[in-house]
This record gives sequence, structure tokens and C-alpha cells, in this order.
Amino acid sequence: MDSAAFSEPPTSAFEALSGQLGRDLADRPRQKRPSREPRRRTKIVATLGPACEVPATVAAMAAAGMDVARVPLAHGSIEDAIARVRQVREVAPGVGVMADLPGPKVRAAPFPDGGVVLATGAEVLLVPAGPGSVSSATTIAVASDEVMDAIEVDDPVAIGDGGVSLVVTARKPEGFLARVRSGGKVQGRPGVTAATGRTHLVTPTPEDLERIHALVAEGIDMIAVSFVRSAEDMEAVRVASGDLGVMLIAKIETAQGIADLDRILAASGAVMVARGDLGVRVPLEDVPHHQKTIIRSGVRYGLPVITATQMLESMISSPVPTRAEVTDVANAVLDGTSAVMTSGETAIGVDPVNVVETLARIVLRTERNFDYMSWGAGLGVQQVSGDPSSPARITAAITAAAWRAAIEEDASAIVACTRTGTTARVISRFRPSMPIVATTPSLRTARQLALSWGVETLTVRESTSTDEVVWFSVKAAVEAGFAAPGDVVVVLAGSPDEPEPVADTLRVVRVH
Repeated sequence: MDSAAFSEPPTSAFEALSGQLGRDLADRPRQKRPSREPRRRTKIVATLGPACEVPATVAAMAAAGMDVARVPLAHGSIEDAIARVRQVREVAPGVGVMADLPGPKVRAAPFPDGGVVLATGAEVLLVPAGPGSVSSATTIAVASDEVMDAIEVDDPVAIGDGGVSLVVTARKPEGFLARVRSGGKVQGRPGVTAATGRTHLVTPTPEDLERIHALVAEGIDMIAVSFVRSAEDMEAVRVASGDLGVMLIAKIETAQGIADLDRILAASGAVMVARGDLGVRVPLEDVPHHQKTIIRSGVRYGLPVITATQMLESMISSPVPTRAEVTDVANAVLDGTSAVMTSGETAIGVDPVNVVETLARIVLRTERNFDYMSWGAGLGVQQVSGDPSSPARITAAITAAAWRAAIEEDASAIVACTRTGTTARVISRFRPSMPIVATTPSLRTARQLALSWGVETLTVRESTSTDEVVWFSVKAAVEAGFAAPGDVVVVLAGSPDEPEPVADTLRVVRVH
């Protein structure tokens, strides 16, 4: 066990650095071990929209618990999206920013402001959308000729996330007649899901590729890729992004994506359980089971996993969620999700800040009942890469050892020294009960780690050796209050000089 202060003359570079840390701390009043008041471990992703136009609202959402801001690109121009990114950077610089590509999602032409109600049993006409088309309670203009050409009589058609559904009853010269099977309110430009087995929509779309180039130039932290069907879809986005350190998030919302899940995870930086579109493309009763599988598989790969769609849907118009929604959020946390995400609740809801505050309370209460020991023990030492020669296997092994050491030594924190964020994400998969403190010289990495379960980030100076990396990281963790004299911290690090960095060093340090 290394020590952060020594009575004997130092005999190595690390001992010299550790001795200096001890001298730095000696000048301060001796403090008690931190009380370890509960910190929320599951992260919150909040979607921005018209309800968040005022910078003060975005700042208040960050103060309430928003860890990552989602900027959807399905509505508005790329210029509008970049303006939102810049606004977050200005008022909440520590918040990660995720841009969400629309992908090949088919949408209706816009409904009138305020939306319309499609009554159950009513008839509506589906027509191809053209320039300037609008939708109404009697006509829905569909913005895809391919989908319109593939529709057949008796086909089901889902509007939005499937809350409103139609069935096609007849072909007409101008389009298709459909009966509303399940009615409700529709507004904006909702998605239209039809003829899914007879269309060949491609991810990423040409429009997506144009957006990717603009987002990369803006220095975006994360890009979510919609309707991922295969690992090749993610590789195409990676090529388009230039592999410049942007985290790519695979949205699983198709049966094909479920079937190719392992390969998609291996090609991604994070994964999202996109329950809205998934629920209209697979049997609804299968969605909870797919959610559990995606979460468990994503965590096994050391990837952050986001659970999304309709988490607190009723709060679009209500100040409190339903009991079922509260239970849904809690179950996602108990499933082990890394993050929970709002959509319309914060984008167009009556009180986005209240939504984030409510979500944070639910998560924090649920985590009191999370079985940290059983989770880590059940995970075992499963690898994050199937390639025996991959450096990721070394990181997987050393993080498994760190988790065990932290438990045995009752460590106050696990310190993950990381440039890319990988080390922190891989130790996070064990869901340890103590804080994971990621120290990094990269601001982008710090913002990307805002998505990772249990990870607190500290930015540190560049270092030239493993000893310096460890010393400066422990010093930063102590100064931030994650450890006090007498505490033990477990430190994971690698050499900053390696051409392919890997966490291959584990040190157990007692702070004196």
C-alpha cells in the first residue's frame, strides 16, 4: 500500500511526490473523514426545446441536476441546434451536450399550433407531403414517398410514440384512408411509423452526415445516432465524425438493432434504450425485457446506458408525475441504467426545472435500495472486449481488482486517472458504493463522463509520468473533499507516454 506521506526519506519518484502531498496537507487543519452524504449516482439527461429558450431556465435545470443536455435535430435547423449548444456552454459549462440526429425517421407535416385531437373511430386521409404541406384532424401529410408507396390496406400506422394509432382501410387517388384505432392529441411534426418491413431507410442519412460535420466543428461532446440497425451504421458515423474524440451513442429502437446488439455495442461509446420508437417496431410487451437486456449488455461492455422516453410524460402538463411513472424511473435505476432521460417533459413542458428536480429526487431515493455488492459480484470479471490482444482487457482486469480492493480497504473513493474516460467508464460498470473520481486533463472527457454512472470529474494538469498522474490526482481528490487524512483511496492509472494508453497500474494509497 502506497502512502500519501512518509516519515522515512523518499526513495522513489512516487514517494517524493507523496511526501510533498503530505506536506501540503500538513499545513491545513486536520479534518474528519467526509460524512459521505448520499450523492446521486444515476445521471440525468434533459432534452432542450421551446420551454428552455431562456438561458436562466437552462442554468436552473443544471443546478437542479441536469448532467447532460440533449439537443434534438429533428426539429429546426442545424443553426438552431448549434445556438442551443453554445447557450449550454455559456450558462452551464460543466454540463455535457448531446446532439441527437434524426436519422431516417419519417415525420408528418406540421399540425397547427397547439395540436389537434384525433378522435377514436374517426377517419383521416394519409397523403404525400409536398412543399408547404400541413396536417390537420382530417388529413395527415407524410414526408416520405417511399413509405407512402409501400403502404397497403390493413396496415397499422403509429403516430408519434404509438399513443395514437391508425389502420389503413382503403386506397384513394390522393392517398390512403385510415381509421383512428386509438385516438389522442398530436402536435408539431410527430413521427409516422408504417410499412416498416417494406422500406429500406438508411442510417446515417445524407442530411445526418451534413449535420455531423457541423457538430464536430462546433466541438460537440456526444452524438446520438437514431435507428441503428447494425455495427456498420455506427462505423459510418465514426468515419463521418473523423474519429476526433466525439462519443457516439447508439439508439436501439429497431428489431434489427436488438438482433445485432453485441456488435453495435462494440462499435459505440454509449447506448440508449429508445423505448418510444422501439415500442412501435417490436411487440409492446417485449419492451421491458429488451430494456433489461440492453442495460445489462451495455454495462458489461463498460458503456453508459441511457433509458429514455415517457419517463415522466405526464409532467408535460402536470406539476407531479403519475405513480406508474415514478415506479418506471425507479425500476430503470434498479435495472442498473447509467442515466435516465426526459423528452417532451423538459422540451415543451410547463416546468422543465421541476421535472429535473423531481427526477433527481426519485433517483436518489431509489439508490438507497440499490444492491451495490450484489451487482458487482454478479458482474464478476467479464471482459469489455472479446479481442484477447485488446488493451481493453487489461483495463477490465485491473478495474475488477480495484473494485475488490476498494471494498476490502473500505476506500473513501476510487480515483480513475484518465485521458479518454475509458478507465472511469469501465470501473463504473461495477457500480461501487463509494464515489468514482475521474481526474482528467481534458474538458471534453470531463463533460462526456457526465453521462457515466457514479462518476464525479475533476480536471487536473498534464503529467509526464505515472507517478505524477497518481500524485496530482490524489491531491485533487483530497482537495475536493473526497478523502481526508486517514482515508484510503484506490487509484487506477496508466503511463501517459504509451502510444495506446491503458490502465495498467493499481495503487492503494492512505492519506496522512
